[in-house]
Amino acid sequence: MEHCGLSHILQEPDKYNPDTLDLLVDDEAREYWLNTCERLVERNVNYALANTDDPTVEIRALKYKTCYVEALKELRVNPVAHGQLTIRLLLDINETCLRSQGFFDLWKLQKKFDNERALAVFSSRLAEIDAIPNDRQRWIELCRGVLAGNMFDCGAQAVAAILDCGLYGALQKIQSRPWLYDGLDKWLDKLETTVHRCAAIFVDNSGVDIILGILPFVRALLLRGTAVILCANEWPALNDVTNVELEDILQQASLICPILSAALAMGDLVVRSSGQRGPCLDLRTISIGLSSEMKMRGVDLIILEGMGRAVHTNFKRVNTIFAVDSLKLAVVKNAWLAQRLGGPLFSVIFIYEDKPIQTKP
Repeated sequence: MEHCGLSHILQEPDKYNPDTLDLLVDDEAREYWLNTCERLVERNVNYALANTDDPTVEIRALKYKTCYVEALKELRVNPVAHGQLTIRLLLDINETCLRSQGFFDLWKLQKKFDNERALAVFSSRLAEIDAIPNDRQRWIELCRGVLAGNMFDCGAQAVAAILDCGLYGALQKIQSRPWLYDGLDKWLDKLETTVHRCAAIFVDNSGVDIILGILPFVRALLLRGTAVILCANEWPALNDVTNVELEDILQQASLICPILSAALAMGDLVVRSSGQRGPCLDLRTISIGLSSEMKMRGVDLIILEGMGRAVHTNFKRVNTIFAVDSLKLAVVKNAWLAQRLGGPLFSVIFIYEDKPIQTKP
């Protein structure tokens, strides 16, 4: 069923299919992702045991492991057990198994720590950006900041070594230009000719990602006169920021940045739930309220951030044709997927697409 307002952001809502890979027909990808998810189980169990004081944690962790491993075994034998098989489904099943054993927010304390640490250097990052005199160069640094921030993903084993290095360590790791998908110049050219009315940004991780990557980018949009809807997960998944957590982050950030404070007070900057319960994005399941607000505000720019929202889902233009301008921003933190896409680990996805030209019937 099409939600209210979906036709405003999608050119052909009835043809929309969020999933990039169909694991029913791609045998190599199916084998890889089933194996990857099995390794994810062990990591989640170890993390739960190390970070949870509850005396029941061991038995709950074992039950979670059994739940997910059995689900993966079933999918090996019968891939069509759920009617479809995608990365989105595999990640959603993992979250369901975690929640069934009371692990509703496994990364809660880590997110809190990461947010506090990022907020401590938020002011200096804004000052650093403001010190860049050239507008185009400033936007390049803002975009690089979003990409570097997206490295801080607790769901990606490849980034474990840099999680303590901060934004500047991450900036050294991302791919040098030209990027694997490099639409940066096209985006910068657009900024010189257009001021968007309202941007809806579907955000990803807590900590460095949201605070030092996304918020400076948001602030720059606000300074141009673009209103912003920050769309965050309804439920916790990995270290993704939730809408409730983001409300709190913005209140703290607004004490540091008068521009964010003013935008919040005027309603030009708002946080909304995306309605999602996992790390991917299915626009068919966003709330009616968010769909209606995007239509009411005249959203003319959609920004998808992170692998879950912009690579595992909504990556293929043939399946996801936006009716408005769109940006897809991510760093590929999975070596197999980077190779499949034709690039090295930490390849950059920076895709800017103008809204389709309307043709007269």
